[in-house]
Order: sequence, then structure tokens, then C-alpha cells
Amino acid sequence: AGNSHSATLNWTASSTATVVGYNVYRATSSNGQFVKITTSPVTGTSYTDTTVQSGQGYSYRLTSVDDLGNESSPAGSR
Repeated sequence: AGNSHSATLNWTASSTATVVGYNVYRATSSNGQFVKITTSPVTGTSYTDTTVQSGQGYSYRLTSVDDLGNESSPAGSR
């Protein structure tokens, strides 16, 4: 219980009218494999990752999802 940590990500909404949400991906190293950590697209412009571990660095990527379920290429790394 004493080791609970979180990281909150914020982004600007897409200007594309057909975007309905965003998928969040995480890697444990800058050149590591990114794994989707959201079970369904996030509809807002923020996400809190509550599974981070103390002392571990993370990189995140974001993709947008349109109303047909198509996913964009990843937007930047953070």
C-alpha cells in the first residue's frame, strides 16, 4: 500500500471531428517495446497510469482512434 505511485498524462484534443478517443502505450525504456495500457479508448484529454513503480522510468505514446475504430500512428514519446 505504501508503494502506490501514479503518472498523469495530459494532451491537446485532436482537431479531427471523427476522433472518438485515444489509446495510451507505455514502455519501460526509451528503446523498449510499447504496450497498450488502456483497455478501451480514453475519451478525455488525460490519463492517470496507476501501475507505475518507484525508481522505474517510463516512456508513453498516444494514438487517436476514429469513429470507425481506425488507429493513428503514435504521436511523440514522453
